[in-house]
Amino acid sequence: MAEAQFNAGRSHRNGDVRRIVVKVGSAVVAPEGRLDSQALGRVVDELLNLREGGVRVALVSSGAVAAGFRALGLHTRPVMIRQKQAAAAIGQPALMSAYAEHFARHDVRAAQVLLTADDLGDRQRFINARHTIDTLMNAGIVPVINENDSVAFDEIKLGDNDRLSALVAVAIEADLLVLLSVVPGLMDLTTGTVIDRVTNVAEVRTFADSGSTSLGTGGMATKLDAAEIVMSHGISAVLAQGPTPEMPSPIGRVLRNEAIGTRFESPCGPVRRKRKAWIAHATTARGTITIDDGAVRALVERGASLLAGGIISVEGRFDVGAPVDIADQHGARIARGLVSYASLEIEQIKGARSDAIVGILGYAYAEEVVHRDDLQLLDGGQ
Repeated sequence: MAEAQFNAGRSHRNGDVRRIVVKVGSAVVAPEGRLDSQALGRVVDELLNLREGGVRVALVSSGAVAAGFRALGLHTRPVMIRQKQAAAAIGQPALMSAYAEHFARHDVRAAQVLLTADDLGDRQRFINARHTIDTLMNAGIVPVINENDSVAFDEIKLGDNDRLSALVAVAIEADLLVLLSVVPGLMDLTTGTVIDRVTNVAEVRTFADSGSTSLGTGGMATKLDAAEIVMSHGISAVLAQGPTPEMPSPIGRVLRNEAIGTRFESPCGPVRRKRKAWIAHATTARGTITIDDGAVRALVERGASLLAGGIISVEGRFDVGAPVDIADQHGARIARGLVSYASLEIEQIKGARSDAIVGILGYAYAEEVVHRDDLQLLDGGQ
């Protein structure tokens, strides 16, 4: 294995990073099974520093089970699923309350988002989760995300928050995933030094332990799994030690291109460009939405989202999140996108103003039928 594979110069620039998913492990925020208020405060301070620099942040935080199992009279982290669920039910409110208190000191609000594998495996629920997190971040609220351990069971459990953080990063099209742990990075076991850069996860698998800490479910192997997931979607990842009194700002150091942790560089290019290409070329349209000339101009000239008011007709039957072709009144395909409403719903709201959707359906998923982030113009479009 060539040493240059891991020690090439770092290329990520702060200006490239607009969205970050930060994952903190149980051992960082709840060592010995007790929430550490100072550690939580350091994590919050780091996130607020990122926000002040114009970066939108979503936090995936472990710690619920670790914070709650002692209340059950247990002395070590439980292995039985029922005990884990009970511990999470006790610990999650305490974890969220502690985060909310630290954010409130800076006049920032945090929101709890609990997810399971089932939520991110189902296309409609995946879209809904993404919209929820996007809405929170757009409102200046920090989403604090955790696996819904209190209701998850073996068949649907993600199994660790490393993988959950990777799926969240993919869902919201983050530019960077940062995994904060108690280790300084991926260690080269032959030299005892931190590996600086990885572009092929398969080549470093031998350096990963298969175990986990006494307070968490993830070991180094799950962190490599997470890195591999995001890299395949054009997102880079960094594994670094969480903030400490001696080093309070590890993510800031990452964005300043300082030598810290292990960076997993994606060779796939920008995530948004790759995803748009996937929408345009790797999906099969489930139907066609015909739009008027005004909507065509809005999509082509202004890069706007598709609103219900510009829709003339709907062909085919499809559910929320399905890929559909968008055509003009002459039948020419203009774009392809992922819908926020099912075909039967679009039939009812076509031609209507966005603020009238609730009155027609009794509810509204979004103002847009196809959001511009889920839409790719065809024939050399955006």
